Amino acid sequence: MAVLVLDNGAGCAKVGYSTDKEPRILPNCVTKAKNVRTRIFIGDQVDECKDLSGLYYLLPFQKGFLVNWDLEKQVWDYVFSKDVCQVNFNETTLIVTEPCFNFVSIQEAMNEIIFEEYQFKAALRTNAPCLSEYKCRKAKPDGPKGCLVVDSGYSFSHIVPFKKGTKVMEAVKRISVGGKLLSNHLKEVISYRQLMVMDETYVINQMKEDVCYVSTQFDKDMEIAKKKGKQNTVVRDYVLPDYTHIKRGFVRPEEETSGKPQGNEQIIRMNNERFAIPELLFHPSDVGIQEMGISETIIHSISLLPEEVQPHLYNNILLTGGNCMLPGFRDRVFLDVRSMAPAEFDVSVSLPTNPVQHAWEGGTLMAGDEKFEDCVVTKQEYEEHGQNICFERFDI
Repeated sequence: MAVLVLDNGAGCAKVGYSTDKEPRILPNCVTKAKNVRTRIFIGDQVDECKDLSGLYYLLPFQKGFLVNWDLEKQVWDYVFSKDVCQVNFNETTLIVTEPCFNFVSIQEAMNEIIFEEYQFKAALRTNAPCLSEYKCRKAKPDGPKGCLVVDSGYSFSHIVPFKKGTKVMEAVKRISVGGKLLSNHLKEVISYRQLMVMDETYVINQMKEDVCYVSTQFDKDMEIAKKKGKQNTVVRDYVLPDYTHIKRGFVRPEEETSGKPQGNEQIIRMNNERFAIPELLFHPSDVGIQEMGISETIIHSISLLPEEVQPHLYNNILLTGGNCMLPGFRDRVFLDVRSMAPAEFDVSVSLPTNPVQHAWEGGTLMAGDEKFEDCVVTKQEYEEHGQNICFERFDI
């Protein structure tokens, strides 16, 4: 039986069969380009666009929830087509992820589209942190009796504690900060200080990934960023693409950082923005979001669990999601949690090799589990019992 795993993130979808080594990662959106009026780009078709300046995004997800099914169906039609996965729906079981605390109306719509529109043989709806925890548990069967998954993605960051493989719903916490907010704030800061880039989402997102890092000593880095000349080891020049000679933006090496463009280059000088932008993950109040940051939320979430479970969670914190790839992220979480956690508890923070596809890998493992058949809802069961069977079996 073929099992297709679709980690349907708001920023990018990770998709592939359970037998595949790697997922296909593609933007979960439809894109229009200023200079190409004749076509739209679905998912990773945007790579075929020659000029990526001023891209206009049409997103199925808003504020972390799937609200535009017309757009999502365009993306899924492409994903399930012969160009990507070539799905035979009658023979395929689908594992698909959705956000924690998903609205009932969205869950019902997803059931209808999976079973009535596409007519999959069977399906399992779950959360990405559940798949990540499953992979962690299978890798360390004799490890701690609990796990705390930090899933920091495009729209939200979720803190999800597990006790012996079961999600503890009352301790699941959400922070309204993700990669989208960081990119948007970086656009605003650069537009205010240097160059109007409010339409350059694609380029600025690349710049964030290339240049930004999480500071483990924020005040010290701020002092360095104030210095002039060679004493300032933070500042970097980012060369913007012009899509004729330079196809992708890049960072100049430290020794070549002068603030002066070479030839016809256009540069953006990145100084304290490099670490001040990712700092929002740890201090959302810096931009008026009155919530705790990731580290404080970890402590708060663990404090809501029984005392006998708490040491296991402190000793097994797993970081997943695209924001975790920022340099220094793991070290910062470890230092913050260690400073706030009780002294008698060990703290261990692990970062997978590829935190973006960790949940997808968990899904491929789950597909081979002997109990997997008991978790799914088949098309036949759906036709007999309707939506009720899905709400009984899927733990969202």
